[in-house]
Amino acid sequence: MANKNTFQILGMMSGTSLDGLDLALCSFHREGTSWSYQLIRTGYQDYPPELRSQLEKAIGLKTTDLLSLDAQYGSWLGEQAAAFVGTDSDSLDAVASHGHTVHHRPELGFTFQLGAPQYVALSSGLPVIGDFRSGDIALGGQGAPLVPIGDRLLFSTYEFCLNLGGIANISFEAGGKRSAFDIGIANMLLNHLVKPLGLRYDSEGALARGGQINTALLEALNGLAYYKKPYPKSTGYEWFSEEILPLIEAFPDRPENQLRTATAHIAHQVALQVRKVSKKGTGGILVTGGGALNTFLMELFQEELQPDFKVVLPNPKLIEYKEAIVFGLLGALRLCGQPNVLASVTGARRDSCSGILCLP
Repeated sequence: MANKNTFQILGMMSGTSLDGLDLALCSFHREGTSWSYQLIRTGYQDYPPELRSQLEKAIGLKTTDLLSLDAQYGSWLGEQAAAFVGTDSDSLDAVASHGHTVHHRPELGFTFQLGAPQYVALSSGLPVIGDFRSGDIALGGQGAPLVPIGDRLLFSTYEFCLNLGGIANISFEAGGKRSAFDIGIANMLLNHLVKPLGLRYDSEGALARGGQINTALLEALNGLAYYKKPYPKSTGYEWFSEEILPLIEAFPDRPENQLRTATAHIAHQVALQVRKVSKKGTGGILVTGGGALNTFLMELFQEELQPDFKVVLPNPKLIEYKEAIVFGLLGALRLCGQPNVLASVTGARRDSCSGILCLP
């Protein structure tokens, strides 16, 4: 497909916050080195309670059970893809499936995303590209973040692209190269704190708005060693469970107060990193991901950055589906043999064209 200029790809994304499966059917067009996209339609599939429970516990599974879930989840992803694509399957070039990250340990030389691509392909009857991260890991990189190639090719008018998912990550141009890194915790912590209240998330940050800051907890969170590490760097559930959860347990408080504290922490750390790499914004900060829908978090973030930076919230479709759109782009780049993972972002020895193509 090296000579093809237009690709129709279904991007599928499951984030660390376990919100569900995002699906974005897109058409990608290239002219020379430039790329553009058209969002055809989007979809969202909530996880059945049993599957969500399995995914939450996956990090603690023994190998045989983890591999069994890998196949089971892959088949489920394939079923969702086939149902969503429907009669558009004839014009589809591929499904680009991120899978669901369970183990991310680049310092040990591996990363693992549940949702075996071959099972996705067989279950859907469609060509599937998956396993986008392990190639970069093998080249000595972090295997993350992957979205910055999309930020460069599709959203270059913004100075910063900030994603507030389970983890907060950011990308930007520096010295003629794309740079990016995982800033730290975001919705993964907020969603954890509302579980005792029987909720999935703090809608618009309303509970946090009504709470009080726990100063000791805030200082402990801001003092985490990860925030002082130089980039490129990435993190995941292991860091959350090993270093953040013990702090939550060490400073017990009402959920509303913990939420208020966590929200202030996220806004502060994200703003701090923005200011470290740019003294004054010129192109604005494009904010997407579930955290962009948290009104209170966005208010605190803008307060931290005033008057030097403008926070830009795009249309709701882009807020919710940007990562699925970009994984579609990664799939298109893979099909035409172009680099889709940037060494300047991950720290790998070189750029790479990542992803494994599986046929049904």
